Amino acid sequence: MLTQEDREQRWTRFDVIPAVDLLGDAAVRLERGDFRRVIAREADRARSGRIRPDVVRRLAQAAAPALIQASGGIRSLSDAASLLEAGAARVVVGTAAFSGQRALELYRESLGERLVVAIDVREGRVVASGWTEATDLSAVEAAERCAAAGVSRLLCTAVDRDGTLDGPDLDLIDVVRAHSGLPVIAAGGIGSLADLAAIARLGCEGAIVGRALLDGRLPLSILQRP
Repeated sequence: MLTQEDREQRWTRFDVIPAVDLLGDAAVRLERGDFRRVIAREADRARSGRIRPDVVRRLAQAAAPALIQASGGIRSLSDAASLLEAGAARVVVGTAAFSGQRALELYRESLGERLVVAIDVREGRVVASGWTEATDLSAVEAAERCAAAGVSRLLCTAVDRDGTLDGPDLDLIDVVRAHSGLPVIAAGGIGSLADLAAIARLGCEGAIVGRALLDGRLPLSILQRP
């Protein structure tokens, strides 16, 4: 069994993380997070607020020895614990992390290094409930709150670019990184090796790639470490 130290050593360089989004029991890619715009068929868990430990368990077993991080539909500490018990090395918490005055602290205290907080942004504002609802929280405010709570790392997604291959929102990523001072995983719009290089130059910890891998714009070899 991997110790926490083992897990952290396995996430120490720039990581390109393949996305596996679920709509029902099928793998899909969505454009701009819109459930009506399915690009490719195998993420309604975020929208419905239900988690699938059974699916996470199968994915963790299939991916081994690679590690996986699970996201979508996590609404409580017990939800997060269930996904970790199912084999996820990390869990990504979005809406729930900003749901109360001490929510961030409680998740950080309970999950420690295994917590990733999602800052999903559309038009400068954080969105929630599977990217369907805008909040009054700005990307800067969210980043600063995460830093103050002692969160270990962030996942920053430019929602309007997700699944478009139009390139990452480098300004957004840089703002979140600068105002949090935390390791950041970037997502949204990544379609080329040049996009990944630009994200790496900003000092990000990694990037999540979906459609570009399915379309063959990026080779699967980028997932292999030297």
